[in-house]
Amino acid sequence: MTARPRGLRARLRRLSRLGSLYGKFTLFLAVVCCVVATVLGVLVHVIVTRQTVHQARSEALSRLDSATRSYAAGDPMHGPAALNPPDLPRRLQEMALRGERGTALGDYDGTPTMWAAGPADAGVIAARFDYRHSADTIEGLDRAIAGSATLAIGGTLLIGVFAVSRVTRRLHRTADVARRISAGDLDARVADPRTTRPAGEQDEVAAVAAALDAMAGTLQARLQSEQRFTADVAHELRTPLAGLQAAADLLPPGRPTELVRDRVQTLRRLTEDLLEISRLDSLTEKADLDAHLLGRLAERAVRASGMEAEVRVLQDACVETDRRRLERVLSNLLVNAHRHGCPPVVVTVDGPVISIRDHGEGYPDYLLEHGPQRFRTEPTSTGTKGHGLGLTIAIGQARTIHAELTFANAADGGALTTLRLPAYEERPEEPE
Repeated sequence: MTARPRGLRARLRRLSRLGSLYGKFTLFLAVVCCVVATVLGVLVHVIVTRQTVHQARSEALSRLDSATRSYAAGDPMHGPAALNPPDLPRRLQEMALRGERGTALGDYDGTPTMWAAGPADAGVIAARFDYRHSADTIEGLDRAIAGSATLAIGGTLLIGVFAVSRVTRRLHRTADVARRISAGDLDARVADPRTTRPAGEQDEVAAVAAALDAMAGTLQARLQSEQRFTADVAHELRTPLAGLQAAADLLPPGRPTELVRDRVQTLRRLTEDLLEISRLDSLTEKADLDAHLLGRLAERAVRASGMEAEVRVLQDACVETDRRRLERVLSNLLVNAHRHGCPPVVVTVDGPVISIRDHGEGYPDYLLEHGPQRFRTEPTSTGTKGHGLGLTIAIGQARTIHAELTFANAADGGALTTLRLPAYEERPEEPE
């Protein structure tokens, strides 16, 4: 019982937004209906009024002819004919005095009357015709035109709004699916039943839905192929890296051995990062959520990273998060701040929001606009700067724990990264 009022309110909201297709079509349909109804009403009014006035003039002239014949024969005039009547319109009287015949609408004892007048020896001879019935006919016709036009406009608007609402509903559904795909739900599809028809029988909305579904399918296949390739490469690299590690351990001590071991460790970290990214991209990771004090987690993450950073707790808060994944995010952000920024690095906890700020050159413009990109490097005043996989992993882990990670530059210089976590809400205990 509540779905129908909500649907009506939604339609009214869409109708109130004249910038939308729904509002524009409704406004256009209303204007067209009003214009058509007005033109037809005016045409009918003019035609019927002209016929009615013509009949009244013919009747008044016929009575004038009878009165003129009676006056010429010397017979007395009776009924609607008279000589120099006082209610005769002045314009018609002047016309008759000039020797011309004519008709005009006027009044007789407050009643609408059609007058016909012509010249006579003693002045003006005139005949009248009661115009009340004709005036009532025209007035009733006008009321009928206004009522039928209102009904026609209302009915046409209802039918038109119903028809366009079906189209806009399908367009809104297509837009919702497009937004879900943009948000990462690659399984979302419009699945419009009209897309199963032959191409020549599909309407425009069905064609758009079919194109969107095809694009989503192609995009999903490509992304899954890239994810499988990344995971396969990382898995294949683990075996030779294990062999390299074992061989490096057998080398005699010395500077070359240290360089080899350092490169092997770098390759191992890169391989593990690639595996982690492939798992995060597959959206199969599940967070082990629990209630934690954010201030303690921040201090623990800083100690575990081994990086120098100042922790400021402005307002501690209890958050619902996965401690291991949060420490992974903070560790990557601290490493990025020390590697690409300058000290001091400050970690600030303010409620369920934690921010990390360094005092380097700040994030590049491409990262602020499009987010971190894997393996991308940018020239700087001190050479080249790359952001590798650390920020990409941080974004993926933040998404897994339902946190929001944003990047910005501080007003007085330095990169500023803000992580907003969901606050912990104590749930009522279920009865046993």
